[in-house]
Amino acid sequence: MLTRKEFEEAKQAAFRMISDSGVHILPEEIDKINVADFGLSDLANQGIEVFTMFATERISAKVLVLFPNQTEPEHWHPPVDSDPGKEEIIRAIKGKVRFYIPGEDNMKEGFIPKGKDAFYTCRNEIVLQPGDQLTLPPGTPHWFQTDQEGAVMYSFSTCVRDVLDGFTDPNIVRTTQIVEG
Repeated sequence: MLTRKEFEEAKQAAFRMISDSGVHILPEEIDKINVADFGLSDLANQGIEVFTMFATERISAKVLVLFPNQTEPEHWHPPVDSDPGKEEIIRAIKGKVRFYIPGEDNMKEGFIPKGKDAFYTCRNEIVLQPGDQLTLPPGTPHWFQTDQEGAVMYSFSTCVRDVLDGFTDPNIVRTTQIVEG
């Protein structure tokens, strides 16, 4: 849960990071930035900020922002009816991003958020620098984080149904709850 003030401040900070990365975003598009704390009330450590450039029934493009040392929790994009689930390509724009997917435990630079070991099962670390990209097949569990610089990246994908994403942490609430104050 976020206060209205926290939500608005996070949108402004994400807007600045997107602009500073060289991606052109209009001031009137600030309200299109989604701030997700996943119901954990710990945005500085676990969350993500998302600017959706467009989303159709077949394709979408987003700009993802991670604040310094922020982690997006482990999740996957499940099948829906006859669709195998969202296929996603991440391309780093600014900052270093550490992605974690299934495979050999080679975690070197990353860290599991405090008290959350059971909810971060993927430990195969792939580091993306600006210009690097990673393709995530449908249904692939993954999580990612950045360092003290923060990061901005593109997400290109097939049909988006983010509200249906699965999360390893059962405490996650996909839709951000905002309280006035």
